Amino acid sequence: MTEKKAPPIQPMSGSIVPRYAGPSTFCRLPELRDVGYCDVAVLGIPFDSGTSYRPGARFGPQAIRQASRHLRYNFHPAYGTEPFRELQVADAGDVPCNPYSISEAIEQIEAAASELLSNVGTLISLGGDHTIAVPLLRAMHQRHGPVALVHFDAHLDTWDTYFGAPYTHGTPFRRAAEEGLFDDQASMHVGIRGPLYSSEDLAQDAELGFKVIHCDELNEQGPDHVAARIRDRVGDVPLYLSIDIDVLDPAHAPGTGTPEVAGLSSRELINILRGLKGIRMVGGDIVEVAPAYDHAEITSLAAATIAFELVNLILCGSK
Repeated sequence: MTEKKAPPIQPMSGSIVPRYAGPSTFCRLPELRDVGYCDVAVLGIPFDSGTSYRPGARFGPQAIRQASRHLRYNFHPAYGTEPFRELQVADAGDVPCNPYSISEAIEQIEAAASELLSNVGTLISLGGDHTIAVPLLRAMHQRHGPVALVHFDAHLDTWDTYFGAPYTHGTPFRRAAEEGLFDDQASMHVGIRGPLYSSEDLAQDAELGFKVIHCDELNEQGPDHVAARIRDRVGDVPLYLSIDIDVLDPAHAPGTGTPEVAGLSSRELINILRGLKGIRMVGGDIVEVAPAYDHAEITSLAAATIAFELVNLILCGSK
């Protein structure tokens, strides 16, 4: 974490200004330009040109920020933390991504993330579709080398191409493996379920270095078992969490582009994350929130809550 020069500028208090009013930043935090230093920057990436089914994740960052007004963020009893008193967290705004050129958007995201990481402690990114994981991992690799990549998702996202396109939301971790962006001895998928394109998909995925925790294993063994498997796999390698909101069952996250039934509940996912307390987490993203398909902010609130959990994990891992 960066050296602290003054007490953190905290979010606007809900006991002074009602939560439905005030800034439109994540958790009503200060903007990055208004703080002298920053331990964790929250970055919006409104890009969804890599989607293969329902579009709309470009509106995810805005929806997650809006839903974060619901949160009471002063004290987190599960971690025993006051995250915004102990860390300077700020909203870094959105990356202006080209919606007509995937390749240019990827360059823009990598440049923005790399510049931020040269001035802040770490990033939590709000997508956007899962294509954004490639430039984010490139930026993380510049700073940390190969990270432990733990990927929560209904889908593997290690396919080679879609319609000949190498960069889509179904291919990011194939490209990341080819570039050596993650540690293939410390990385895994969590929440995989449903039919696949081919009987070879899992075998090809394993060749890239991933272990897989299927939803059936979670159902049989529970969140504590899953958290223990992640901890054993990651060890002391710096951890990057990439969380596709469709890892949750559509009952808990209807607002997403490629929903799959029989997924995790929001309680199961949160309990897995809390089981990682103390692990050295260096960044993460939450992607594929498509608010046009949401109901009563269910999906956006889940994503906002997950982002807040990640802030606490970063704090606990830095002590």
